[in-house]
Amino acid sequence: MKYSHWLVFAGTFLIFLAPISAQAHHSFAMYDQNERVTLTGRLTRYIPGANHAQMIFELLDDSGMPMTDDQGNILQWGAEMGPATRIARQGVTPDNFPMGTIIRVELNPLRNGKTFGAMPNGAPLVNCGMTMPAGGCTPETGTVYLSENN
Repeated sequence: MKYSHWLVFAGTFLIFLAPISAQAHHSFAMYDQNERVTLTGRLTRYIPGANHAQMIFELLDDSGMPMTDDQGNILQWGAEMGPATRIARQGVTPDNFPMGTIIRVELNPLRNGKTFGAMPNGAPLVNCGMTMPAGGCTPETGTVYLSENN
């Protein structure tokens, strides 16, 4: 009989604990929320994640040419967004963003200077298709996605 009471107690405890752990979230302190950069690039990888989806992309100039560092290496950045299921409801899916898609993102960059950032809520994600539009990838030349990102 004591064993069954223990099981009821443990089960009840887990039922109340599960929602708390499911809502656990990391801090955004690693991102400089006082700085916002706007970048255009060619998508090289879309990683749908339960907690945060990510897009990895090569930087492009306004003519669609890859941007390079001093050693000639193509500059690559990454963007962290909200959960894949939430952003999918806003149209951000692998079908709408296949590899090679030209995108424009606004990010709060990492404080440590690495080439990665988080999209703040309300920041647009622009899909400009597979070729750079005349004048660059902008909300006017592409399709705007996302209003709530994190």
